[in-house]
Amino acid sequence: MHPVLRLLGIFVVFLTTVAAWIVLGGIVTSRTQGQSMELDGRVSDLWGSLQTQDAPTFTEEWVIDVPSKEEVTDPRTGLVSVVQKVERVQQNRVVDPSRTRVDVDLHLDQRRKGLLWYPLYDVAFTGNWTYTHAGPARDLRIAFAFPDQQGLYDDFRFVVDGVDRTAEIRPQGGSLQWVLPVAPGQVVTLDVAYKSRGMREWVFRPTQGVGRVDDFALVMHTDFKRIDYPRMTTSPRTKTATDGGWTLEWSYASLVSGYGIGMVMPERVQPGELAADLSFSAPFSLALFFLWIYALGLLRGVELHPINYVFIAAAFFAFQLLFAYTADQLPVEATFALASVVSVGLVVSYLRLAVGNRFAFVEAGVAQLLYQVGFALAHFWDGFTGLTITVLGIVTLFALMQLTGRIKWSEALARKPGIAA
Repeated sequence: MHPVLRLLGIFVVFLTTVAAWIVLGGIVTSRTQGQSMELDGRVSDLWGSLQTQDAPTFTEEWVIDVPSKEEVTDPRTGLVSVVQKVERVQQNRVVDPSRTRVDVDLHLDQRRKGLLWYPLYDVAFTGNWTYTHAGPARDLRIAFAFPDQQGLYDDFRFVVDGVDRTAEIRPQGGSLQWVLPVAPGQVVTLDVAYKSRGMREWVFRPTQGVGRVDDFALVMHTDFKRIDYPRMTTSPRTKTATDGGWTLEWSYASLVSGYGIGMVMPERVQPGELAADLSFSAPFSLALFFLWIYALGLLRGVELHPINYVFIAAAFFAFQLLFAYTADQLPVEATFALASVVSVGLVVSYLRLAVGNRFAFVEAGVAQLLYQVGFALAHFWDGFTGLTITVLGIVTLFALMQLTGRIKWSEALARKPGIAA
């Protein structure tokens, strides 16, 4: 076969394999999205959803007399008279607590459903608020809203001034309220505690919108090391490593802000997303492998036919195909190892027969471990995929330039090959 036709044949094999990878990636993406739409609601119903706990609100309430005048017309005489009236008007004003102490314990509990991992968590919440009344005698309404109206709250306690009021109040609309009279200078304390569970994020908002908090402290305990914070939240003042997790502390003497405090649960590698990414990025590894094999073939006098490249490409494709359809049955690590062994075994065993043992095990085997397995392995770490492509491309370019620097390409592409190996 003429060298140019052989190159054209190899290019057609490459394009066909790329098309197959695109189709496979689309199928896997569709499967993952379909499972996500079906399972997200089920997992949320069983375990809970994202929780955002608002601080309780303290509201002063009082009644004032507002005088008013009303004109009254006598229907018999037609005379108009002015009647003095007093209308009682309800007044209220939101006040800030003088002290806040919150303790949060987060326990990660990741669960897998099909092609998806869900970052679930258990939360133990304890809060203490102190309010000092500075005005005249009035009523104080304390309102506490649950983070999720459909959530589960075990061992719930609502204690006002040391008296447990849990059994005396009933939640309405996802919140509960308690009203008590307060005198000038009176100190009111509120203690709330519960155990619940949620998914993906937990957030505490000290204020509604931009507000002020005084003498504030929140301590969060985690049993996981990989931590991140949601949008519109602040980072902790201190971080202390513990056995398997962190103790994080937010403390402010006086703060005006609309930001909250929260934690994003660490997520495991998603099998469905990883399978799709491996399919869409696979052409880079195959292109580098084809270049390497073709260049070594010229140097070793081995001229593989395009049909040989068809079988090599099929073995590469087997990696992503096997990974895509076993990722929802086995752990990701086991799936990756199985796909790697199968694909490398197919290529090496085939080239051993087509070319020879040394070329199959050394030149081709090592190259496949580097280009396919190594490149695929980089997908397990966010941000390293592009860097891996860059490094492999530069290293391959350098090696090929050094190995083929003395080749006369016009002669290599013009001469007729002998018997194809």
